[in-house]
Amino acid sequence: AGILLPVVVLVVALVAPAGAWSNEAASAALSVENGGPWGDWGDPEFCPKGSFATGFQLKVGTSQGVGDLAGVWGHVGGDDTRGQGTWLPPLSCSRGRLSAFRLRVEAPRGLWDDTAANNLDMACSDGAVLEGQGGNRGTWGNWSSFCPPGGGVCGLRTRLEGPQRKARDDTALNDLDFFCCN
Repeated sequence: AGILLPVVVLVVALVAPAGAWSNEAASAALSVENGGPWGDWGDPEFCPKGSFATGFQLKVGTSQGVGDLAGVWGHVGGDDTRGQGTWLPPLSCSRGRLSAFRLRVEAPRGLWDDTAANNLDMACSDGAVLEGQGGNRGTWGNWSSFCPPGGGVCGLRTRLEGPQRKARDDTALNDLDFFCCN
């Protein structure tokens, strides 16, 4: 079974559905080295047991204050508590499952506006690459490793910076880890 896996950018506490994959079921964790430095890591979220992510959808933020441009936003389980930004069309593997990723991240800019993660590309197990249509700020990092043969992405964990009320320099999504199951 295929599931569209939204990119999470808010720390949202969700209870995994009964029968979901778990940390113990994950055969590998995928990460990249260029993630942003701000925010906290949330709890892992997993697909229902026996299913895998076959696509993703990005939400790109808009200006949140003088000179501020938030990077990639999103939601989990229908909870889109940030509310701002634009959903981009979903991208899905025509065959296969999601199996690797890379992030486009803007490095810290000091006193200037920071955006952190701006875009996401994902590879499908059949070799196809899904190119995210997020922002163009920052640089692409290296690809993560790939899920083991026969496996696919079954969960994710995000590093998110919450709203910065006084500074108004919201980066939102900073980094991602994906989990593979077989």
